[in-house]
Amino acid sequence: MGQEVSQQTDEEIARLVQSGNIELFGILIERYEEKMLRYGKKFLRGFEDIEDIVQDVFIKAYENIQSFDAKRKFSSWLYRIAHNEFVNAIKKKSKNPLFFFDSDTLFPHPISKENSNKEANRGELNKIIDKCLDKLNLKYREPIILYYFEELSYKEIADILHIPIGTVSIRLKRGKEIIKKIYDQE
Repeated sequence: MGQEVSQQTDEEIARLVQSGNIELFGILIERYEEKMLRYGKKFLRGFEDIEDIVQDVFIKAYENIQSFDAKRKFSSWLYRIAHNEFVNAIKKKSKNPLFFFDSDTLFPHPISKENSNKEANRGELNKIIDKCLDKLNLKYREPIILYYFEELSYKEIADILHIPIGTVSIRLKRGKEIIKKIYDQE
C-alpha cells in the first residue's frame, strides 16, 4: 500500500484520512512542510517561532480534516488554514487587529490584462521582490508571496484569501507597482 498511496493525489489521501487512515496524514505533511515553512518565512518576517506556527497549521488541518471537501484542492484548503494562523500570530504579536478598509474588494476593477510572460530571469525578479517584501503592506505582500514564491494561480489565491479574483489581480498589480517604486529608490 505504501508505494501506491504515495502516488495518490492530495485529495485522495485526505479522503483516506477522513475515512480513518489517520497515519496517512504524515504523507500530506511531508508534501507540504517545506512549502508551509517557506510561506511562513516570507509572511512572518521577523518571527522566531515560524516552525511552531507551521506545526500549528498542520495540527489545525488534522483536527479539521473532516471539514475538507475532497472535490476541492487540498493545497488551497491548507494554505487558507496557514493564512489564518499567520494572521493570528501577527495579531497576537502586535496586539493590534489587522482589520482595514479594503478598497480593493469594495471597488473592484476588471481583471488586469497584464500577463506575466514568465520572465526569463524569474530568480532575479524573486530576489528583488524578496528584498522589498518587508516594506509592503500585508494586503499586497501576501498575494505577491503566493503568486511569485508559491506559484499559485489567481483562483487559488482568491480561494485562500477569500477575495474575488479581480481583487487578487489588483493587489498583485499594485504590489508590483510599489515594489518597482521601492526598487527604483534604492
